[in-house]
Amino acid sequence: MIVRLVASRIALAAVTLVAVSAAVFLFTEILPGDIAARVLGRESTAEQRQIFRDRLHLDRPVYERYGIWLKNAVQADFGRSLVSDQSVTAIVAPKARDTLFLAAFAFVLYVPVTLLAATLGAAFRGRAVDHVTSVLTLVGLSLPEFVLGLLLIYVFALQLGWFPALSVIGAGGGFLDRLQSTFLPAVTLMVAMSVYAIRMLRDNLIEVLDSEYVRMATLKGVPRRRVVLRHALPSALGPALNVTALNLTYLIGGVVVVERVFDYKGLGWSLVDAITNRDTPLIEAIVLLGSAVYIAANLLADVLALLLNPRLRTS
Repeated sequence: MIVRLVASRIALAAVTLVAVSAAVFLFTEILPGDIAARVLGRESTAEQRQIFRDRLHLDRPVYERYGIWLKNAVQADFGRSLVSDQSVTAIVAPKARDTLFLAAFAFVLYVPVTLLAATLGAAFRGRAVDHVTSVLTLVGLSLPEFVLGLLLIYVFALQLGWFPALSVIGAGGGFLDRLQSTFLPAVTLMVAMSVYAIRMLRDNLIEVLDSEYVRMATLKGVPRRRVVLRHALPSALGPALNVTALNLTYLIGGVVVVERVFDYKGLGWSLVDAITNRDTPLIEAIVLLGSAVYIAANLLADVLALLLNPRLRTS
């Protein structure tokens, strides 16, 4: 049963990714203007522009160009940048590695903070701990990422001097130096993600704690800690996992503001530059990568929800 459900979700994820790739290719290809004239400049000759179009297969129908692009994309070949004439894969790979490091750091902070805050808020609802958690999450919800980032820079970089104001990754820096350099943007991302997940997980936990089977476990003398951690928390994690999947997508493809504030040159930064320069191969590669992460994150969330909550397997 569980194998069939997982297989169906994997198949649906694959179909969705192909549909997204087609949409990404179509939307970037219908941008107005002559790509050849824009890249080569006004001084280029008609012959030079035709050679450029032949190299990029621009004279072929859209569906043929999409087939060529998709075949190459499966092999991690996204063509060459229209601006720098470098391999798109060579441009994206180091940026993706830097963004992945920042995302992993933020996610490592996000998991314990979310679980601890939501569990304490639900277990001690109506008490001081719950009130403090609610106030902090409301403040976090009301602060845009760039405001929170600037506040962290002012307090921890300018006033206390604990962390650098700009997250410039040097080639000779060690792992600890990199952690220190990316701590403030990671905290900014962690707060932006966790405030939603904390409130949802807390509400779900309260609902589960009021259910009949949890009350029955309490009446049987099961310790409160075990009731919360072993019985209530796994059942309440399903919706929170879906929020976490969305947060993972935000981490990979939606960190443009945070990367700009902290001068962190990752995928978000590169996407803004590619859109500004209308570098379509680079845009297609970054957007497709973000979409693949989004689909994979949702697939992982669905599978984990099935494994944690047996009731979903029969629904």
